[in-house]
Amino acid sequence: MSNLTPREIVSELDRYIIGQEAAKRMVAIAMRNRWRRQQLDPELRDEIAPKNIILMGPTGVGKTEIARRLARLTNCPFFKVEATKFTEVGYVGRDVESMVRDLMEVGVNMVRKEETEKVRIKAEKYAEERLLDLLLPSKPKSSGPAGFFMGSANGEVEEQKEEPKDSGTREKFRQMFRRGELDEREVEMEVSTQSGAQVEIMAIPGMEEMGSNLQNAFSNMFPDRKKQRKMKIKEAYQVLIDEEADKLIDPETVNELARERVEQQGILFVDEMDKIASRQDAGGSSADVSREGVQRDLLPVVEGSVVNTKYGMIKTDHILFIAAGAFHFAKPSDLIPELQGRFPLREELNSLHKEEFYRILTEPKNALTVQYKALLETEGVSIDFTKEALEEISSNAEKINEETENIGARRLYTIMEKILANLSFEAPDKSGQKVVVDRDYVKDQIDDVVEDRDLSRYIL
Repeated sequence: MSNLTPREIVSELDRYIIGQEAAKRMVAIAMRNRWRRQQLDPELRDEIAPKNIILMGPTGVGKTEIARRLARLTNCPFFKVEATKFTEVGYVGRDVESMVRDLMEVGVNMVRKEETEKVRIKAEKYAEERLLDLLLPSKPKSSGPAGFFMGSANGEVEEQKEEPKDSGTREKFRQMFRRGELDEREVEMEVSTQSGAQVEIMAIPGMEEMGSNLQNAFSNMFPDRKKQRKMKIKEAYQVLIDEEADKLIDPETVNELARERVEQQGILFVDEMDKIASRQDAGGSSADVSREGVQRDLLPVVEGSVVNTKYGMIKTDHILFIAAGAFHFAKPSDLIPELQGRFPLREELNSLHKEEFYRILTEPKNALTVQYKALLETEGVSIDFTKEALEEISSNAEKINEETENIGARRLYTIMEKILANLSFEAPDKSGQKVVVDRDYVKDQIDDVVEDRDLSRYIL
């Protein structure tokens, strides 16, 4: 696990997320506490529970992005789920434990990818040899009845050994392949394909794990088939690398490493947590009963329990849970007391204004302006945004959020798409041109929509 200090974590998050300093500091401390826990004696280590977090704030202010970037930064298994998926009035919702199984799938894929990288050099070497075998098939020494067998001195039939391959020709082909001169040449090779019988199991709500196990059992009854397929050498090489890497990786080791990483470093992000909180003034409707039922199902998973997955039993005692929600109507205090106690850290994220919108358009490594410039450059169109244009976009984003629904930074997407819609359509015809987006350009594209509140409600 990464041993970044809280200050370093916040600094890295600043490259992608504008503002929300208090929330960044809180998640940075939570991650550092996990590292600190790993340095302790095993006896004390098991006693320290993770400090789960509730992030409160309107949509589009960075709650999910903070958690997602944190997981990438520290290389932790991360899975996001909406709490509302676990309930539906009149129906049984998804099994709450299914999010742990989904997190385990993420962990397995993550570890498998890492293990593949470790053996990649060896896999490339074996794949290259197999590719040269396809390009230079070996010939038998002499031909018997079928070209491969002949009688021995004592009358027995024995298989002939292959003639030594021409090492000079093989090395010549090897150098041509490494230089990329053979990439477009076609070879015929045997590849694995899934069998024709695909079994879909309709799982009963709350019994998804049983459905998954049944599907795996049926799939094993129809093993993969082999078939000859023609493909270009460049593509064949990648297929062979994957096949050789699979041979070099031990699935049991992958599963064990993934289980340990999920248990010790996993992060589950539970969004829309406020939607399952029962408001005190609601009067105890059937919907509130359903919501409280989901909370009581969620409680043992957050507290620490053992969940059965197809990779084995997973303990949830030290998985970090980050809950999020707008909490406009319901409050964290509306959650059942036991669940409240399992989320000791709480932070409210601030609404975004034009100053933050301007920074979002200019500062992050993946800023929207950077994305649009790169997209249009593929058509040979160079686009430049002036400072005044970005200020106008930011001001309009704030205005529309105030007058309609506040969707935070997501409003910038709708405005930018509206502004650049015509240019994106005409880009193939403007190859080689440079376009400057200034304040007047922005006003021409969106002023009529911004001024008409009904139009802006539906379009922006």
